[in-house]
Amino acid sequence: MEKEHSGMVVCPLTPVIGAEIKNIDLGGSLGQISVELIREVLHRYQVIFFRGQDITVEAQKDLGELFGELVAHPNDPGLEGHPEVMIIHADESSKRIAGEQWHTDVSCTHEPPMGSILRIFQVPECGGDTLFSSMYAAYDGLSEVMKEFLDGLTAIHDGAPYYTSVNLKIGRDDGGKEYPKAEHPVIRTHPETGRRGIFVNEIFTTHIVGLKKSESDLVLGFLFDHVRKPEFQCRFHWEKDSIAFWDNRCTQHLAMWDYWPEVRSGYRVTVRGDKPF
Repeated sequence: MEKEHSGMVVCPLTPVIGAEIKNIDLGGSLGQISVELIREVLHRYQVIFFRGQDITVEAQKDLGELFGELVAHPNDPGLEGHPEVMIIHADESSKRIAGEQWHTDVSCTHEPPMGSILRIFQVPECGGDTLFSSMYAAYDGLSEVMKEFLDGLTAIHDGAPYYTSVNLKIGRDDGGKEYPKAEHPVIRTHPETGRRGIFVNEIFTTHIVGLKKSESDLVLGFLFDHVRKPEFQCRFHWEKDSIAFWDNRCTQHLAMWDYWPEVRSGYRVTVRGDKPF
């Protein structure tokens, strides 16, 4: 059902997660009311989408800065002259794409990103969708006994295994670079909504603190499978100049690479977050 907010029209994708916002120009000057409405819809739907946004790199950065400080990616060098802008690109020569596994962005840092804003400006003829999963819904879908067991547990998120494997695959020399590593709660409380959600992912989370490896592997394996359930998800089909803005504190996402050898290309900016609790 469409809902209108001061000229903006909000169209939910599912009852659980995802909404498209229409009648807004993200390349223009957004007033405080528009910013607060975007924030309100993001809090409600966890990931929001905009179409027909042919905006500049500077405008995309300005948009991100309305919600916080932008941060550079710990492994990707960024767009020339714009270190905060991550290049998202795949073509016939690509050996991988960003986001092929379910994850939340850069959870290996001590203050994982609050949100990510991705604009795709070149799309394949078909395919290339991104799937998003609600960690609120995934948490709510657990039994009370499992919630009680997970409450208070922490897990290690380590960037080194994933980023070194990426660099090896694409032939990039990381020069022995050190990558971030952090300990976070398995169940995270969102600092603005107060809702609880699962905060482990298969890219960065290596083990649960205090459990034997065999126990940790079983629990994490269960949670990784659990968050992939279709009833927690929405799926976004990209068109040229579409934008997605997702809340990393309560979502995971997966990029589909079903369009090879066609091209899919865009830019992403990432907004600094805070320490999970």
